[in-house]
Amino acid sequence: MLNKQTVTDTVVRGQTVLVRVDYNVPMKDGRIVDDLRIRESLPTIELLRKKGARRIVLISHLGRPEGQKVLEMSLKPVYKRLAELLPKVFFVPDVSGPDVEDAVEALPVGGVLLLENLRFFPGEEANSADFAKDIVDSTHADLFVQDGFAVVHRAHASTSAITAELPSVAGLLLEKELTGLSKVAESPSHPFVVVIGGAKVADKQPLIDKYAKIADKIVVGGKIAADGYTSPLDRVYVCEDFIEGSEGDLAGKKLDIGPKSVAKVTEVLSGAKTVLWNGLMGMAEVPEFAGGSIAVARAISGNTKAYSVVCGGDTTGFVENLEKTEPDLHFSLISTGGGAALEFLLGESLPGVEALDEK
Repeated sequence: MLNKQTVTDTVVRGQTVLVRVDYNVPMKDGRIVDDLRIRESLPTIELLRKKGARRIVLISHLGRPEGQKVLEMSLKPVYKRLAELLPKVFFVPDVSGPDVEDAVEALPVGGVLLLENLRFFPGEEANSADFAKDIVDSTHADLFVQDGFAVVHRAHASTSAITAELPSVAGLLLEKELTGLSKVAESPSHPFVVVIGGAKVADKQPLIDKYAKIADKIVVGGKIAADGYTSPLDRVYVCEDFIEGSEGDLAGKKLDIGPKSVAKVTEVLSGAKTVLWNGLMGMAEVPEFAGGSIAVARAISGNTKAYSVVCGGDTTGFVENLEKTEPDLHFSLISTGGGAALEFLLGESLPGVEALDEK
């Protein structure tokens, strides 16, 4: 990350700045369930205003409309939430063309314009140079800021092709994510503990394999452990007792880690200096089976000497919801990127980062 230019070092006064944010927020019945990604975009927007940007144009996607205009995946609800958090925010239901040009020209100084869902158009996922050029031409942008960490592992028009059209730098969120994850991937303080949960061994095994060489302890819980995961390594602790369902289809199923495992995991986490948590300990969406995950969250938060990273969509969503009722919980980084964070932690290339301008 340190070899890429960032918005902090860039002159933006009087310019129109195009910002790729990630507003792919969870929705239910037309309502935003968790606005973390919206709130995490605010520091970059506010910095651009402070540095004198003339206009700020935001581009994002939501869901998987497969190149079609799907009303339920419009970014209009996101615009409404953003307008509650910032002044002078506007929306246009397109990404290029006369309506976008007019909306950009009408923006007041420091105004923010959110364009419609990029994935309504096939050119986005096709990494179309023409699609990217149309956006740049319509917005009259002078600078591109990549701040959508959760999408930088994709070579799409708004992460890759667009960087050929404009000077391109990293935003504050992207810089924060990569800096924070680097502390885990490249230079963790020891003891280093990795907590792995979730349902699919295939998704987690690469992470276990890599960090078994680096971490002092790996804890494996969730359905992976319940299904009988084993490891020949002493440093890998697989949760050993479970809470079972008692009714209906859940009867007899191992749905959360049990008290013996909770005690062991809590003890391991208490002495850690670095913690990486990816994957829940059980079926945490059901309160009856959320106890193990809550215990892990509290143990990580309670170890104030540790640098702690939470990543993975289900895990970050769970922590965000838990913080609503337990606001004193603290984590060094709650990553906004699911696949992007995982690929970075595994040492894989991120096209949306590689495409940015070098320092």
